[in-house]
Amino acid sequence: MAEKFKIIPLGGLNEIGKNMTVYEYGGDIIVVDCGMAFPGDDMYGIDCVIPDVSYLVKNRSRLRGLFITHGHEDHIGAIPYVLKQINIPIYCTRFTAGLIKLKLQEHGLASSTKLITVEPGQTVRAGKFQVEFIHVNHSIADSVAFAIHTRMGAVVHTGDFKIDSTPIDGEVIDLARFGELGKQGVLALLADSTNVERPGYTMSERAVGATFKRQFTGCDKRIIVTTFASNVHRIQQVLDAAAACGRKVAVTGRSMENIMKVSTELGYMKVPKNTLMDINRIKGLPLNQQVIVTTGSQGEEMSALYRMAFSTHKQVDIGPGDKVIISASAIPGNENTVSRVINELFRKGVEVIYDRADMLHVSGHACQEELKIIHALTKPKYFIPVHGEQRMLQLHKDLALQMGMDRKNIVICDNGDAVERDDGLNKAGGLFVILERAARKADVAAAFTNGLNAGARAGGVIGELHVLVHGHEGFAKRVDDLFHRGGAVGRDGAGEGRFGVAAVSVGVGAVVVLAAAGGQQAQRHDSGQRKSEKLFHLKYFLSIFPRCCSLLHLPS
Repeated sequence: MAEKFKIIPLGGLNEIGKNMTVYEYGGDIIVVDCGMAFPGDDMYGIDCVIPDVSYLVKNRSRLRGLFITHGHEDHIGAIPYVLKQINIPIYCTRFTAGLIKLKLQEHGLASSTKLITVEPGQTVRAGKFQVEFIHVNHSIADSVAFAIHTRMGAVVHTGDFKIDSTPIDGEVIDLARFGELGKQGVLALLADSTNVERPGYTMSERAVGATFKRQFTGCDKRIIVTTFASNVHRIQQVLDAAAACGRKVAVTGRSMENIMKVSTELGYMKVPKNTLMDINRIKGLPLNQQVIVTTGSQGEEMSALYRMAFSTHKQVDIGPGDKVIISASAIPGNENTVSRVINELFRKGVEVIYDRADMLHVSGHACQEELKIIHALTKPKYFIPVHGEQRMLQLHKDLALQMGMDRKNIVICDNGDAVERDDGLNKAGGLFVILERAARKADVAAAFTNGLNAGARAGGVIGELHVLVHGHEGFAKRVDDLFHRGGAVGRDGAGEGRFGVAAVSVGVGAVVVLAAAGGQQAQRHDSGQRKSEKLFHLKYFLSIFPRCCSLLHLPS
């Protein structure tokens, strides 16, 4: 009987974020990436969305390793929650390992998790797989693609990438290795589709450094820069520009502080001598000698920039003497929150420089011509576009057709699809075909828990919160129910989906929803001292209280 090769995306298709792909061969399973996504506007009280891994839980004995392409949250954010269900060794590069280690320590998983660092160019044997690490450029250090080798052939999984000929660290993408793989024969290519709508090439990261120098030179205001905390090369350029202009730099925001610590300890960031200062000490300097690097580029409500804008930051009072540079673009779905912060900054008289006004941000993803280069070098027999919404996947298919690929060798998948090849013994004559198609995502179902049964498989609470906000019959009774209910509640019991059932665990601390084609599942993580269930219920009720009063025509 022929050995079968399966590819099962559990996240990252028809959406931005939540990237996770399962590879099966000869009874063994490896997983590539384990990311989170931002919640939708209708996911009341939910902080992030992560993949449903019930399929992996059922097959835990066959798991051989989790391989991570890079350290962005949409590729590592779900790791602590998944590890609480399955213990699996993690393979990644040094900087990515440093970021993952922070998460493991926060969740008390550092001692029980096997974290193995791998250098680009090295190959890891994991059961019947051999996984080769290939250096690529992206908006975070130490990013890699994978060449996944089996007896059936090699599959290239690009992860997020761009082709940058002048990267800040001097390490260009290993195009030569992609070309060698193409000459040897690539069975399938799974490539990043994020920027497929954009013609041409993505600008080099160095272009942003030139903008910083221009914005810093001759400015008599305090400069506050916000960017993605993980973009070490961007922060490095802020430090360099500040040092060149005789300014000191302070850092605020927990994630920014953590990544600064990891990147400097591992040697990925080089802080100019006598440039970095404590946030409390820098306030004693003249405004034209200060630079503050902060979190909050996505308008997150608890971020440092958000607190500055709404006057709740303990160390920084912001006003007309400040220039805020937003060195990031809004992730799809975050546009409104970013706009809210920008508007509030303008209201306070702050000079705000953002992406539309200057070259303050460049993408970390390949545009059309760069994607064509990867297709031309690897010459894949089959192609599966990944990392993108439906229009992006379809446009990437069109690009592959332009490159001469046979239409029947291109597979557009949904999360939860199982794509299989069995050396020519299936009905499609050896093609990759979708043999199983998971149930489409239904309405978000949920379980309202008190934290003791986090991750219960049931449904109802998000739907009930939706009812509260949008005003249906039984409003008052539902409020009373929510305040007095303990444990999990079900919509109609719990129905199994193809790869799992929806569930939500809501608690003080981080609230996480695991989402997949068969449904959504959730877990709760206490980030601090556990608080009472009543206080927790009150917190979420108050968040929707103004709308509730509006529905009942009551003063709020």
